[in-house]
Amino acid sequence: MDQLALLFVLLLGALVTVPLGDRTGLPPPVLMTLGGIVLALLPFVPSVNIPPEFILPMVLPPLLYASAQRTSWRQFHANRRPIFLLAVALVFVTTAAVAAVAHAIVPGISLAAAVVLGALVAPPDPVAATAVAGSVGLPRRLVSILEGEGLFNDVTAIVLYHVAVAAAVSGSFSLPKAFAELVLSAVVAVAVGLALGWAAKRLMHVLGDPTLQIGLTLLVPFVSYVLAEEFKGSGVLAVLTTALFLAEYATDADDVLGRLANHTFWEIVDTLVTGVAFGLVGLELHNALGTASGRWGEMLGIGGIVVAVVVGVRLVWLLPAAQLARKLHKRRDVDEEILTSWRETVVMWWSGMRGVASVALALAIPLRTSSGVRFPARDEILFIAFAVIISTLVVQGLTLAWLVKWLRVRVDIDATREAERELAVRAAKAARHRLLEILEQEDLPEDLMEMLGRRAYDMGARISPDMVDEERRDAHAQRVERLQTLQRLQGELLSAARHEVLAARSEPGVDPEAVDRVLRHMDERTLRGG
Repeated sequence: MDQLALLFVLLLGALVTVPLGDRTGLPPPVLMTLGGIVLALLPFVPSVNIPPEFILPMVLPPLLYASAQRTSWRQFHANRRPIFLLAVALVFVTTAAVAAVAHAIVPGISLAAAVVLGALVAPPDPVAATAVAGSVGLPRRLVSILEGEGLFNDVTAIVLYHVAVAAAVSGSFSLPKAFAELVLSAVVAVAVGLALGWAAKRLMHVLGDPTLQIGLTLLVPFVSYVLAEEFKGSGVLAVLTTALFLAEYATDADDVLGRLANHTFWEIVDTLVTGVAFGLVGLELHNALGTASGRWGEMLGIGGIVVAVVVGVRLVWLLPAAQLARKLHKRRDVDEEILTSWRETVVMWWSGMRGVASVALALAIPLRTSSGVRFPARDEILFIAFAVIISTLVVQGLTLAWLVKWLRVRVDIDATREAERELAVRAAKAARHRLLEILEQEDLPEDLMEMLGRRAYDMGARISPDMVDEERRDAHAQRVERLQTLQRLQGELLSAARHEVLAARSEPGVDPEAVDRVLRHMDERTLRGG
């Protein structure tokens, strides 16, 4: 088996583990990691050979872009305090603790290299955590905190990582210079992200076609990352800024087909890239185990100590930080999402699995310093990093569902329904308001006015039936039943028409492009319910 065949095996595994995870109750990232471990043990499977400088630019941009599309500027602003405590402060504390321990117990590791290790194991992985959270039914508030932490801790840790790598490679370190580089990196990244977001928004209007627009969104995160890195900025922060800008300002509410296609496309990209990345976690175990050859006791002991530090620091930090956030929340009337109990704090702690970002950073460590010697303790760093990744991902990933069930941390169904009801009321009011504006401008027949009024009312009732009283709910249910019957019969008519048109595609003299255009028109009509 060669490298290309291995890549296709990982891509196939990324798809297969999704339904397999649904049936077994195991998160797909955990299954991909276990699958990678199995592959690594097979003698005919080659070792992964990816140049370190290509790891971060190829893996992180699409994952960050896909994750950022699920949130918003408002959510980050509202949650800035818990995000700062979790994503910024905790990353610094974890990096410092791991670096201090590693410098004391790992033979031959320099202080800068120890900070590299601390930075790459500091950020919990949002992909793994939210994938598990979605399968166990965590409250949306808790998932939002995990997503916010995941995005910003990646940014913080990767900037720290780059500063530490530069110090290890050059052999010199200056705290004022490092701080200046951190600030400059953030400023450049935000500027590049906003500029590229604005340019991409304008270009989307020029392109017009949804297919071309989606193609542009695939290029944007890579361009944002590379461009920011060229100007000595943080590539991950630039990608995050660009994604949030486009999600906020480049969304057309009426572009139904484009929005659905874009969502589907990025779900596919996210699934494939995530699967390959977690498969690499397991595959790289082969190389990591080679490092421990002949000194298993020493390396396992060191790895166990660092795992304990990473997991312990998170718990020790989260307990007082969550309590502080709750006290500050009570003093100020702010719309932020916080951990409301010690049970949620424990779930948040156990959700701190390491994954894609840590793998990418570990594999991206340079092979040699500027003087030509091997990077200090690079093999040991890789072994420890993979010990942390696999220990947290597999152990915590497999037991998180049990912990959530035991602590009875569940989504608040009443709050979710109330939020949907409020949005349904707003949707119905907006439709009725627009109808009144239309009636002032156009002279419509009475029966058409009555039908439009019912449809404006039904929009909200379809989303949230609880917004109407029982009598109106029954009337609405009858109308829905008639509409469903009409749509079912109309669907059968369209199905017969599509089969006939598709059969004509194989007939001599029929233009296949004409068939495809007719089918596309019919599919669009079906999607819009027309």
